[in-house]
Amino acid sequence: MARRHTKLILALFAAVLAASPILQPRDAAAQSRVRIKDIADFEGVRQNMLVGYGLVIGLNGTGDTIANAPFTQQSIIGMLERMGVNTRDISSTLRTKNVAAVMVTGTLPAFGRTGTRMDVNIGALGDATNLMGGTLLVTPMLGADGEVYAVAQGPVAISGFAAGGAGASVTRGTPTGGRVANGAIVEREVTFELSSLEVVNVTLRNPDFTTARRMAQAINAFAGGPAARARDPGTVLVMAPPNRRNDIVGFLTDIEQLQIQPDQMARVVIDEKSGTIVMGENVRISTVAIAQGNLTIRITETPQVSQPNPFSTTGTTTTVPRTDIQVDDGAGRNLAVLPGSVTLQELVNGLNALGITPRDMITILQAIKAAGALQAEISVL
Repeated sequence: MARRHTKLILALFAAVLAASPILQPRDAAAQSRVRIKDIADFEGVRQNMLVGYGLVIGLNGTGDTIANAPFTQQSIIGMLERMGVNTRDISSTLRTKNVAAVMVTGTLPAFGRTGTRMDVNIGALGDATNLMGGTLLVTPMLGADGEVYAVAQGPVAISGFAAGGAGASVTRGTPTGGRVANGAIVEREVTFELSSLEVVNVTLRNPDFTTARRMAQAINAFAGGPAARARDPGTVLVMAPPNRRNDIVGFLTDIEQLQIQPDQMARVVIDEKSGTIVMGENVRISTVAIAQGNLTIRITETPQVSQPNPFSTTGTTTTVPRTDIQVDDGAGRNLAVLPGSVTLQELVNGLNALGITPRDMITILQAIKAAGALQAEISVL
């Protein structure tokens, strides 16, 4: 009876497997395909940087020192004068520390309409120590052309704090910088009629001949005709077909979802300050021999105290120097030969076998490039 149940369970399990789709591993090329919207920008769809100068009030004695920040004093006086307050008799005795001069920065979103809101960032300009609890007063925000595009105002939220006493203090984060969520209202639009364009420029973020041609081919295959062509490595011209001329936005929406496989230049990026090395997949090394050895001399001082015998009437206590010197000339590290056209993984494995540190690897890569054996571009940050 038990054997009959076992056969029945196995038969059902086999039937489930037969009915289930077989999962095949994804092709490596398919995994590296990306959407056009992730590697390119469309003409006119851009942000604009805004900046303004304002005052944050309501601080608990953590604002600017008027004697050290004369621009804060001038701003306070100018604000009060506009409010109808006569400051001629108090300008020389103004000593408030509840106000801080700040710079206000923000990004006007693409096609931002009048009346929409945007976030702004706040940064102290003087010697204010903390903006917690402050409120930003009305601040016009200017574009590169000097025109006012938004006006910011609202309570400032900071991500850090500062506390201290007579003997100790602690600071977490940056209390002199903050953010006003939805704190600016757009007052002027950047006029641009995307729907009236007959030809749209699609700009690659990483210009490349191969990627530009693949993008044009993908767009033409989708449109069913010659709707795109690569003008240069960084620009693809796109023209909507006749049946999509009245729907440019919809046509570009379909285009940005197309997937292509971008091509990458063989490049090695080096940041000497942090010792970071980033190598692309196509980096190749010609046949080259590498030897790396560091001379390390370690000197350790362990002085000892020498004292006379107990109850001795002669001798004095003195310090006797003891020096230990160790020399490491890297004798255990041999010459390594990397065969021609090695891959990135083989290069890393070979250098790691020599016990190379990241900073030594930077010097080795630069020396390989100087020898003409590194088939890649080196970019130093």
